[in-house]
Amino acid sequence: MSYSLSLLDKSLIPEGANAAQAFQHTIALAQSAERLGYRRYWLAEHHGNRNYAGSAPEVLASHLLAKTSLIRIGTGGVMLQHYSPFKVAETFRVLASLAPGRVDLGIGKAPGGLPLTSKALQWLHDPVRRHEDFAVRLSELDAFLHDGVASGHALAGAVATPNPPQLPQRVLLGGSPESAVLAAQLGWEFVYAGHFNGDPVNLAQSVEAYRERAGRAPLLALFAFAAETHEEAARLVGALRSFRVHLPTGQTVNLPSLEAAAEFARQAGVSDYRTEERRPHVIAGTGEEVRDALDALSERFGIEEFVIDIPVADFAARHASVELLARARETVPA
Repeated sequence: MSYSLSLLDKSLIPEGANAAQAFQHTIALAQSAERLGYRRYWLAEHHGNRNYAGSAPEVLASHLLAKTSLIRIGTGGVMLQHYSPFKVAETFRVLASLAPGRVDLGIGKAPGGLPLTSKALQWLHDPVRRHEDFAVRLSELDAFLHDGVASGHALAGAVATPNPPQLPQRVLLGGSPESAVLAAQLGWEFVYAGHFNGDPVNLAQSVEAYRERAGRAPLLALFAFAAETHEEAARLVGALRSFRVHLPTGQTVNLPSLEAAAEFARQAGVSDYRTEERRPHVIAGTGEEVRDALDALSERFGIEEFVIDIPVADFAARHASVELLARARETVPA
């Protein structure tokens, strides 16, 4: 009888080893499985267990898809009770687009962990908690990235695993002095979202608010695009517009078109909304012109790092822009 063989990996952490080593073993084992003709390589989901590194199988699946080329990679499985079905669907649509024909979405009903970790994972299932202040959520995230929330909190004792050799750099994206202060208070980096709010006064106030408390400048995100000529850059960027929607509830959101604004209001169940047209500031020109503009911003606000959002969809034009700006930076102005 002919049959196929597949593997399920829990990314076990042997005594004396760590999560990084466990994942390296998982990668090596998946590559061996592919070479030896196994059909599938599935990844388990376990929470709050220091013996298992695999708490986010969809993330690990993405890495294995990049490290292999033929074997099917999947989850065994995603514990759906913890997550929005919509988010799970989006995640696996991305995976299936990255590696067409190679992705398995395995779903499980079990919690994959102890009651306290399930409570932490489902913390926002409670409708009351969904309306908690953003700062509260950010503080809880910061705590779980470290040793957990303080005693007295309902989730005290819940542990987020695995333990990486080095924590991710924590960065808050925002467009106001209040967000800058919140980032500084938690010890996070701050990126001022200049592509959404290019008001120079607000930018200056946000930069100063962060610098006063963190002792350094934030990063600055902005729209920028370079082409061979100034005219070509302007033509490709076009008349970039966005629309800020104001709902009666006080909620505001930036959207790319009036049609999108109307659809947002319709789905929010309101009709008496208003829109505010915005013309985002775009630095467009030759590589040298874009470089000079960035130099000026760096000089004025003390910015040491820019995060560039390229407002052009064409693949070739985007790639050329990246090359032109990098080349211009290699040329020191006289």
